Amino acid sequence: MGTLYYTLELFPKVVKYKLSMLGLIKPLIPDNLTFSVTNMCQSHCKTCDVWKLYKEKPKLREKELKVKEIENIFKSIGHVYFFNISGGEPFLRNDLPEIVDLACKYLTPRVIHTPTNAIATEIVLRQTKKILEIMKKNNCKTVFTIKPSFDGIEEQHDEIRGVKGNFKNLMKTYNGLKKLQKDYPNLDVGLGTVISRFNFDQIKEIIEYSKKLKPDSYINEIAEQRSELFTLDKPITPIPEQYEKAIGFFSKEIRKDIKKKKSLVRVTQAFRLVYYDLVVRIIKEKRQVIPCYAGIASAHINAFGDVWACCVLGYDKPMGNLHDFNYDFKKLWHSKQANEVRRFIKQKKCYCPLANISYTNMLCNPRYMLKVIKNILF
Repeated sequence: MGTLYYTLELFPKVVKYKLSMLGLIKPLIPDNLTFSVTNMCQSHCKTCDVWKLYKEKPKLREKELKVKEIENIFKSIGHVYFFNISGGEPFLRNDLPEIVDLACKYLTPRVIHTPTNAIATEIVLRQTKKILEIMKKNNCKTVFTIKPSFDGIEEQHDEIRGVKGNFKNLMKTYNGLKKLQKDYPNLDVGLGTVISRFNFDQIKEIIEYSKKLKPDSYINEIAEQRSELFTLDKPITPIPEQYEKAIGFFSKEIRKDIKKKKSLVRVTQAFRLVYYDLVVRIIKEKRQVIPCYAGIASAHINAFGDVWACCVLGYDKPMGNLHDFNYDFKKLWHSKQANEVRRFIKQKKCYCPLANISYTNMLCNPRYMLKVIKNILF
């Protein structure tokens, strides 16, 4: 039953999420929190235009939340279950270890997760070690997961990510992170692939290559047209048939060794198997296949203090800015504007295959949770 522990711990919240969806109680503080700590990024990805923001408007960088502001925000939030750090490239913030320290202190998450483009190897390894030392010193038992981006092999990866030599640095960063695991058992090192129109036909080869690297977990997400990434007008998402074929390889590999994985990874992989099938339905049917709890069970804070229900709606449907609420998350979370965004989502005026919130949506759906539990047990 240990493999079910992480899932069962969240079940008591599900009833309250449903009551919130019905408008019978105020939304709880979300258990799934994402914080985009910066928009700085050295990558020039075909699937993301975040890197263009400061190039076009360099003074915007000065408006990113400062550590003291972040501390006040975290204080007002309290406990969350998952804390996802996002970017840009998170490790380009020199104060990232301080931010993680504040998260451990005030948010007390079970899991802290961050991706990286893995370009600046020395910076990523130095920052990671500093974070892990802080966690060790404070006796923080939180799992810290890092997911370097892996979108292709050799030149293909460099072409998609827009930086020559990226793949070489990816391998150096990955191997360096794996070495750190010897001294820090709470470090989980994975890999993540964005399936797009630029690599869907090479997925089998990418998976085979990843197996040789032996990551703790290997996941993928579909390239999305998101407000957050400034990609709403970019044709980056593969057509359903392309994605369905690519995802078939992932599902097959997960099923091969899911029982060998440690508890948290096993639960995550079980969710992933169900999620992959769900994504196919969403992009084929172009609708919310199951009710979405974004803005109830999950929230996203961007680098400037905007609060979103999710990063897909992002700048188009913000719930408010924390500067205007004196950094009090609860006040913003229960504001009129926040409720209007929830109403928009509840009325199914949007749909997306965003992995982060899809986990929670499945958790709140009995039929889909039975599928997840079946994957964990059998």
